[in-house]
Amino acid sequence: MVVAMDLSLILGGVFMMVIQLASGNFVFNVTHKFAGKDKQLSELKFHDTFRHARMLANVDLPLGGDSRADSIGLYFTKIQLGSPPKYYHVQVDTGSDILWVNCAPCPKCPVKTDLGIPLSLYDSKASSTSKKVWCDDDFCSLISQSDTCEPEKKPCSYHVVYGDGSTSDGDFVKDNITLDQVTGNLRTAPLAQEVVFGCGSNQSGQLGQTDSAVDGIMGFGQANTSIISQLAAAGNVKRVFAHCLDNVNGGGIFAVGEVESPVVKTTPLVPNQVHYNVILKGIDVDGDPVDLPPSIASVGGNGGTIIDSGTTLAYLPENLYNSLLKKITARQPVKLHMVQETFACFSFTSNTDKAFPVVNLHFEDSLKLTVYPHDYLFSLREDMYCFGWQSGGMTTQDGSDVILLGDLVLSNKLVVYDLDNEVIGWVEHNCSSSIKVKDGSGAAYSLGADNLIQSASSVIQGTLVTLLSILTSVLYTFTS
Repeated sequence: MVVAMDLSLILGGVFMMVIQLASGNFVFNVTHKFAGKDKQLSELKFHDTFRHARMLANVDLPLGGDSRADSIGLYFTKIQLGSPPKYYHVQVDTGSDILWVNCAPCPKCPVKTDLGIPLSLYDSKASSTSKKVWCDDDFCSLISQSDTCEPEKKPCSYHVVYGDGSTSDGDFVKDNITLDQVTGNLRTAPLAQEVVFGCGSNQSGQLGQTDSAVDGIMGFGQANTSIISQLAAAGNVKRVFAHCLDNVNGGGIFAVGEVESPVVKTTPLVPNQVHYNVILKGIDVDGDPVDLPPSIASVGGNGGTIIDSGTTLAYLPENLYNSLLKKITARQPVKLHMVQETFACFSFTSNTDKAFPVVNLHFEDSLKLTVYPHDYLFSLREDMYCFGWQSGGMTTQDGSDVILLGDLVLSNKLVVYDLDNEVIGWVEHNCSSSIKVKDGSGAAYSLGADNLIQSASSVIQGTLVTLLSILTSVLYTFTS
């Protein structure tokens, strides 16, 4: 990609260059950009403000959806792609590493959704800035080690497999993405940048179902292929983002950039992992400890605990799941029965928050995450509740146990992912309110909550939604 550069930027935006031809040599006469008594101090201020706007920015991604298993069960945002820009609704997912959207032609792509949002197909022919990405492109080398550019040049293709068996196939394209840059308190302005994303032509599994269909998935993983990594590589943002998922009113906050307030305490990310792995040191039920599998409480092996906003529930090793439910129901005895073979449910007519205990998860560096009864319980009907904790039975390739923590435990908290410093943290927060983010100039601005669906609970009430998750690895391959 060829980037046109303003010469004034090379000198820090303060000077300008005047090039003159003299005796066959180039003479550079450097003068101050605001030389002359007729320039006002206000112009200096305006210049600095304009330059600061080009520094590291903050981005506001409006949210819709919720994490309730009896409702929508996913969070999505709205972005613009192409020239002229066109809106697309994509699920936000910290467990995957690319952005892809459904593209025309796509005979098997969903044409409607029960979420109450319009669905759109990206058409590269309708965008004046769309470009093909070929197999010899640097981006393509990030997703495959396969030498398939010989004997002929081919498009850079992808094949993504999600944990529930859903797949997406297509070719990568390069085009403009337009996001909302934070420019003041509760104010934004368009920020456009060229990025590479998947143009999906064939989807399978739940990606083609109409109950919770969206236009694609926006991965916020750590790989260089993710949108946040591409934005950071261009110098537009830091590799820091945060979300506050509102499980009460729906929607919430999703921001790219440094969070100034509220203050968030952090725990280290386990290095050299594909996903956001952290070290879980202990679990207690209202102070009563629960024994952890040895591989969970240490960095040994490849086990650990994964934080993933693309997963709705929380998946535990079978022994840990049984121990946790045993301690919870010892505090509040109920008669459990299984629904759909995976959900432990019971009849109950009293206030669950008053009757059931809190569950505390303790992480390295003394970071605690408290999960309340209204977080880990959901209502199937007025007098029946089910546990969101699931017996996952997941292990790594070397047999180590894995815990997968989804929106069930992340909701109603501000969660900050700082990839530059390799930490993640959270703090309890009202996700219907606002946060303060700080840009490259040091200015801090308020960023408020959004809800792209105002009546989310009535969209698919009573339906258990199985979500895309990262229970197995995501695969990227070339296809012929």
